[in-house]
Amino acid sequence: MPHPTTSPDASATSATHREIRQQPAAWRDLRDLLARQGPALQGFLAPLLAREDLRIVLTGAGTSAFVGDIASEALRRTLRRRVESLATTDLVADPLGVLAEPLPVLLVSFGRSGNSPESSAATRLAEQVAPEVHHLVITCNAEGRLAREHTTAPRSFVLLLPEQTNDTGFAMTSSFSTMLLAVLLAFEPGRAAAVDALAAAATSLLDRAPQIDALLDAEPRRVVYLGSGPLRGLAQESALKLLELTAGRIPAFHDSPLGFRHGPKSIVDDRTLVVVHGSRDPYTARYDADIVAELRQEHPRRVVHLGAEDFPVPGLDGLDDGLRAVALASFAQLLALGASVRLGCTPDNPFPDGSVNRVVQGVRIHELPLR
Repeated sequence: MPHPTTSPDASATSATHREIRQQPAAWRDLRDLLARQGPALQGFLAPLLAREDLRIVLTGAGTSAFVGDIASEALRRTLRRRVESLATTDLVADPLGVLAEPLPVLLVSFGRSGNSPESSAATRLAEQVAPEVHHLVITCNAEGRLAREHTTAPRSFVLLLPEQTNDTGFAMTSSFSTMLLAVLLAFEPGRAAAVDALAAAATSLLDRAPQIDALLDAEPRRVVYLGSGPLRGLAQESALKLLELTAGRIPAFHDSPLGFRHGPKSIVDDRTLVVVHGSRDPYTARYDADIVAELRQEHPRRVVHLGAEDFPVPGLDGLDDGLRAVALASFAQLLALGASVRLGCTPDNPFPDGSVNRVVQGVRIHELPLR
């Protein structure tokens, strides 16, 4: 990896840098927004959640899908009911398979722009396949197709996030964390009290950007992110951020601490950086500690135990892993931004040739034959 550059994008002039740093303020704006819209939102959700047969499905594509992966794990624990994550890419490709059960569905759709081809197609296919569908749309773009199609729909509620979260940079940063926080608070509004703690935790990470960037001084050839429960979805999102902002020049992988031993661990060498997201759950945390100790014995100084003793994040005590993920995401965003700059990429547009786009291109939606 080249030494740090002095390009303009290395400074705060890039949108990506600004959007990473705006997250604490965006979360506070979200809290204020939910205070205003909360009664209407709860009026929409309450009768649905009273139905024992309701299937709650969280859906999105790419980073938006990882919002669902994290939130579904967290909400299952606290709501003590069925909540699942199903990517729009899977729903669109196999609607009859993934929605095979004849149950009413609350489809929670995430979209930064709301213009991805699969986003609207997933809502339409759910209507076609499931016996009854209600829609909660969480989006950052009032002008997006997803918002426009559902704003006046009779069984839909559109939760439009603060305007600044419609990230203009290539990679989703503040849009990701704010959508994640939004869905957690939508289903559990009493947890809004955690917003200040999350903002303080993220600010502590933002203030340590030089320390995070210094992890790149050893020029890692690849990075692995590990996490369990809700933090496994964060590990996947963290890996994607590095791939996106470095245009794939630094391979990134993700797994759970236990699953990593079953073959994937073979990629670790002295040029591999491993980041283990520390769980708050005392039982799960034992497995985090085990893999950290094992890797450090084999590859000293190549392991970061994020949110634990060696890389603590003040303010997260008492918060569950779903909420912790909101703040911990800043670590991977900063690491990816630093790697992008060092490699001479342009973080706001890592693919100037158009081979990969901010809003996915080239997807053709096929009609589902009636059966």
